[in-house]
Amino acid sequence: MPKRQSTNKKGKQSNFAKLSIFQPNKYKFKKTCPLSVKGAPEVDYKNIKLLKKYVSENGKILPSRITNVSQKKQRELSLSIKRARNLALI
Repeated sequence: MPKRQSTNKKGKQSNFAKLSIFQPNKYKFKKTCPLSVKGAPEVDYKNIKLLKKYVSENGKILPSRITNVSQKKQRELSLSIKRARNLALI
């Protein structure tokens, strides 16, 4: 029986390198924090309508990678949510 020849020789690219998901993303855009823009509502434990947007159905605080909230505002948000829970506002 003849030996099988290797398809991935030194001069050739593998199929994985040709796929677009392995190519670097050319179009990176920066997501803006919805609580840091001009005219954004103030994060406060009394603002229940705002806090409910950042809490899941089970009552857990949503992570900033999902909500696009900055790190500083995420800390304020989590503190406000915990205060509102403690006072039974949520």
